Amino acid sequence: MKYFLLIFVFFACVGFAQELNCKVTVNMEKLMSAAKDPLAGFQKTVEDYLDKTKFTPDKWEGGKIECSMTILFQTADNPNYTAQVIVSSQRPLYHSTQNSLMLNVNDGSWRFTYQKDQSLNSNQSIYDPITSFMDYYAYVIIGLDADSYDKLGGTRYFSKALDLVNLGATSAFSDGWQNSSASYSRRGLVEDLLSEKYRSFREAFFEYHYNGLDIFAWNQDMAIKNMAKLVFAIDNIRARGDINTVLMKVFFDSKNGEMAESFKVYSNRDIYKTLKKIDPAHTKKYDDALFGE
Repeated sequence: MKYFLLIFVFFACVGFAQELNCKVTVNMEKLMSAAKDPLAGFQKTVEDYLDKTKFTPDKWEGGKIECSMTILFQTADNPNYTAQVIVSSQRPLYHSTQNSLMLNVNDGSWRFTYQKDQSLNSNQSIYDPITSFMDYYAYVIIGLDADSYDKLGGTRYFSKALDLVNLGATSAFSDGWQNSSASYSRRGLVEDLLSEKYRSFREAFFEYHYNGLDIFAWNQDMAIKNMAKLVFAIDNIRARGDINTVLMKVFFDSKNGEMAESFKVYSNRDIYKTLKKIDPAHTKKYDDALFGE
């Protein structure tokens, strides 16, 4: 596939590996001491699962995707737990020491059971309140990474994430998997990513990264023009209907700082007006970039 060839060229390395390098952090401050004991090995168990599970059918050529998961335990009634989880991922930029933040979400509704020293095994045909949650975010992370290297390259991974959503929605742990009016939901994110409504967004997402950020170091003029295509694509989607959706919130929560800084070199200063129109939540960030130069 083109995507995997591009990654091979990008990293210029040989060898095959699992896809993720995920740093897992666990916070149990809200739990009583007795409730913490069964979780003694939880952090390493989850981290090992994410780093050692193979999520794609192909040989993974190139570097692992750097990501992190911060698990903030909220309640415990052994073996039942609830947690808030912050998930982020990033990708390197060609000819640069900087990384681009690809995902930054705060998932506040993870409910699961866990026994001390419990092992985690991947079986995506059966819902598991821990591994299905991990698999879902693995596929979202891989899918976004793939979309940034190959136009619509993440579709099959987003489809796998949606399959997990559907399994979760009919399980005894359906919280967080069903339709929701909240600003963030697992279902809403992957349904938006797979919606024809956002096809132009995903195509421009590729241009923004592969023909934008990745060439910024040696062809700034062309890079910023290709990056601007994403702003205009979102504005066109807005003109056709509401963009107050999960995908747009997740995207701007991840990218607002990067865009505010990058477009300082763009000749058309009106792009900041467009950014504030399509992303009013981060108006101050764009104003600071525009007027703070």
